[in-house]
Amino acid sequence: MRILFLADVSIERVIGGAERVLHEQATRLAQRGHQVYVLTRLLPEHESKSKVIGKVHEWRYSVDYKNAITLLFSTRVNAPFVLSQLLQEGVFNVVNGHQPFTSWAFLCTPFAQKMPFIYTCHSLAFEEFLSRNPQPVQLVKMLLYRLKMIALRRMEKDVLMRSHHIITLSEYTQKKLQAAHNISEHKINIIPGGVDTDRFRPLSDRYETRRNLGLPLDRPVIITVRNLVSRMGLENLIAATGEIKKAFPEFSLIIGGTGPLKDTLEEMVTRLNLSKHVSFLGFIPEDKLPLYLGAADYFILPTINLEGFGLVTVEALACGTPVLGTSIGGTVEILTPLDERLLIPSPASESIAAAIIDHMRLWTRDQTAYLKLRERCRHYVEERYSWEVNIEKTEELFFRMAR
Repeated sequence: MRILFLADVSIERVIGGAERVLHEQATRLAQRGHQVYVLTRLLPEHESKSKVIGKVHEWRYSVDYKNAITLLFSTRVNAPFVLSQLLQEGVFNVVNGHQPFTSWAFLCTPFAQKMPFIYTCHSLAFEEFLSRNPQPVQLVKMLLYRLKMIALRRMEKDVLMRSHHIITLSEYTQKKLQAAHNISEHKINIIPGGVDTDRFRPLSDRYETRRNLGLPLDRPVIITVRNLVSRMGLENLIAATGEIKKAFPEFSLIIGGTGPLKDTLEEMVTRLNLSKHVSFLGFIPEDKLPLYLGAADYFILPTINLEGFGLVTVEALACGTPVLGTSIGGTVEILTPLDERLLIPSPASESIAAAIIDHMRLWTRDQTAYLKLRERCRHYVEERYSWEVNIEKTEELFFRMAR
């Protein structure tokens, strides 16, 4: 098949779950012998307008980031222009959109009538916008803010309604789609994300890895890897650390990731006198991520809302590291069959602190039970989550829709 992915992110540098899903699906389908292309934005870090990445041809169109209007206009004009160049080699058997802007630009062209279109919804775009951008107080800015949100919601609904099929990674996102946009359940295919179980696997010597990474050897180590934005609940996690240190004076919380809350979170750690307990790693490179996840005693997911699936959850579990996650979104679907006790009832700091303290007591009092839990985490992922399963289901849907 000739397959075209439409995206607003790039597979050249994986910095989040959306990029990871797109990268894995595109490169693995290419490995299966399909001709795979990605049409996306030309991002500031890109050095060329096209690049071959793991047998995948990524083509990029220019956008004007000056404001929302210039972004929308340049997308509408430039994405179809690059698409027309791609189509000189022939139409695609199936087109799969992963984000709304490039997908919308595609659907505005006459080419869209000739090719089946499937949309992968990682999360609702307008809800992501609201969670990442606090509403301004000034009247004019507030009105513009509301207009952006309404326009994004309408664009996304248009893309969803014109899709022949929709893929979500969780039942949680499926229900969100039905509630927000009245999408028929029969149109939605739930295909959970996966994990590379060869790359994310238990370490042969966790403590030697800790030594090499400069992590403490004499205390429990908890890690989280998140975009530093409000919906991730990191403020609550840091507040919980103040309570945790009363029960465990010696423990370390490691926070990996970058984002607009970086300075705020660091100031919070200083103000609460937690500098000896909390450290920030910044962006963790892809080759280092399995090492940090495997070396930790627990992974913590303090999400407040919009956790569509959480690839890092299954990546940590694949490393044998138990995940404590708030009962939000797709996290419930992942952790409940493994062990309900890993779910934190509320994202409130008190609830997070109580859950971490309970599990760290298991770590200190019964190492045998703790090690068995690590084994169960690994086996659970091997049985339920893998990119092979995800790709097989995705490929099957593509074949069914292909022209």
